[in-house]
Amino acid sequence: MFRRREDDSSISSSPTTERITSVLGDGTTYHGRLAGRGGVRIEGAFEGEIELNGLLVVGTTGRVTCEHVRANTVIVAGAIRGNISAEKVEIRSTGRIWGDVVTAAFSTEEGAFLRGQIQMEEQVTLDLPDETPEQIDSE
Repeated sequence: MFRRREDDSSISSSPTTERITSVLGDGTTYHGRLAGRGGVRIEGAFEGEIELNGLLVVGTTGRVTCEHVRANTVIVAGAIRGNISAEKVEIRSTGRIWGDVVTAAFSTEEGAFLRGQIQMEEQVTLDLPDETPEQIDSE
C-alpha cells in the first residue's frame, strides 16, 4: 500500500533554499544584518537588514522592521514593516505588511493585510550577496 516509487524523477526534493535551517525564537529581539543562504524563520522581533538567498518565514509572533527585505521566497504570518523584493510572496490570514512588494508570484489568504503597492514582474532580480550560510552580523 505504501510502496516507494522506483522512479522518483517526477518528484523533486526541495532545494536547501526552501528549508528552514535557522530560527529566531519567540521572545527574542535582534538588531543587525541577516544575509546568506538557507531558510530562516522569525518568531521574535528583528530590526535591520535582510538579504537572504532562500526562504524567509515570519511566523505569527514574528515582527520584522527592515527598510528593504530581499529573499527568494517570503511567507508572512506575522508583521513586516518595510518593502519586499522576492520571487514569491505569500501573506497568510494573520499576516500584515506595511510596505511595497515587488514579486513574480503573489498569493494571499482571506484576512491578510497589505498597506502598500504590489508590482508584479515576470522575473525579479534580487542581486543577493554570495555569503556563507546564515551569516548574521550584529550592530
